[in-house]
Amino acid sequence: MIVVYIVLAVLTVFTIATFTVAYAAYRKAFYAVPNPDPNNYELPNSEQYRANKERMYSLIKELEDIPFEEVTITSHDGLKLYGRYYHRCDGAPVHIEFHGYRSMAIRDFCGGDSFVRSLGHNTLLVDQRAHGKSEGNSITFGIKERRDCLDWVNYINERFGNKTKIFLIGVSMGAATVLMATELDLPENVVGIMADSPFSSPWLVIGSVARKMHIPVKLAFPFVRLGAKVFGGFDLIETSAMGAVKKAKVPILLVHGEADRLVPCYMSREIAEKSASKVTLITFPEVDHALSYIIYPDKYTETAIKFVNDITEDK
Repeated sequence: MIVVYIVLAVLTVFTIATFTVAYAAYRKAFYAVPNPDPNNYELPNSEQYRANKERMYSLIKELEDIPFEEVTITSHDGLKLYGRYYHRCDGAPVHIEFHGYRSMAIRDFCGGDSFVRSLGHNTLLVDQRAHGKSEGNSITFGIKERRDCLDWVNYINERFGNKTKIFLIGVSMGAATVLMATELDLPENVVGIMADSPFSSPWLVIGSVARKMHIPVKLAFPFVRLGAKVFGGFDLIETSAMGAVKKAKVPILLVHGEADRLVPCYMSREIAEKSASKVTLITFPEVDHALSYIIYPDKYTETAIKFVNDITEDK
């Protein structure tokens, strides 16, 4: 009997310890409190961001000064999601733009949205769940966000009709989000996807970051996955960008900096190799994470406009 009590005690301690570590992993990687402050434009502290800080702040202000309409939807799982709609021309395509992990839409698209404006197209700039003015406390690395993406597409179709051409654009986690959405039943008027610095899968990018932090990936990942499932309500291996694009039906433009230290450039190559649809992959030398437009604005703009025009002319 004493042995049974000892075994039960050991199992209890082990279980408590396991879930404690899993919760700590969840809090570190996935938990977030949305920050509705529209002036929170803090930039990463890498060398290239510091060198281009003033220019990025100027671009942010330029986008901030453009009139927009605040819009909200209710997500598939009941969250209130927020977006800014910039109307430029009746009947023009709508570009739905998704920002990155722990970032904000107006920062990630301060430069990239400029080519959309130059085309006279309309923009829906969204706060991803658990960010900005959108509700939620769990960042799911594109797992649930991909369904939010479909919710936003449905909003555009309900508002403007299903003949309106839609482009899905994402940066970093937002790029993975729009790519993961290709495995869903996207309406036919979603005509193109542009993904800037996407990760190939949630677990691979977490592993890549963990190795740089000298965290043993094989030891840590079970706790990270358990934390996501128990406390965040999602499974990290449910889907991935490189898995989802096997079902893609629309053209994809992949953009990536070759010196990306957060999401390695090879991840875009992995995605391109798996895609069932036409893929254009453009890489930019010596560019860190999600800075391709900032470092090479002319080439970025030319590439993006050609991608969009080729699709709209074909359609």
